[in-house]
Amino acid sequence: VQLQASGGGLVQPGGSLRLSCTASGNIASIDSMGWYRQAPGKQRELVAIIGSGGRDNYADSVKGRFTISRDNVKNTMYLQMNSLKPEDTAVYYCSALKVVYASGEYEYDIWGQGTQVTVSS
Repeated sequence: VQLQASGGGLVQPGGSLRLSCTASGNIASIDSMGWYRQAPGKQRELVAIIGSGGRDNYADSVKGRFTISRDNVKNTMYLQMNSLKPEDTAVYYCSALKVVYASGEYEYDIWGQGTQVTVSS
């Protein structure tokens, strides 16, 4: 499977962006999916995670501003980011914990290529 992240860009403080992450391949189901980010000189950190049933969890730094969602039919996950701050600037990565293929095989811990989000005036 491949995870393709998109939607990043340059936005002013207070602005919004919506990231998308689409999984391609002969997929039967995907377990938990998540968004992570890595700022220059910092470790990668969890931003938000969502289970196959829609249960979600957020880092304290983004609670109330970011919303994670997914469309299991389209094998796509989203991250709606509102009230963006300069400290949200980072490369955002999407990840899938476990992917089950139509063949019955499965794969763990899959990562997308990342999309840059820059919040600056």
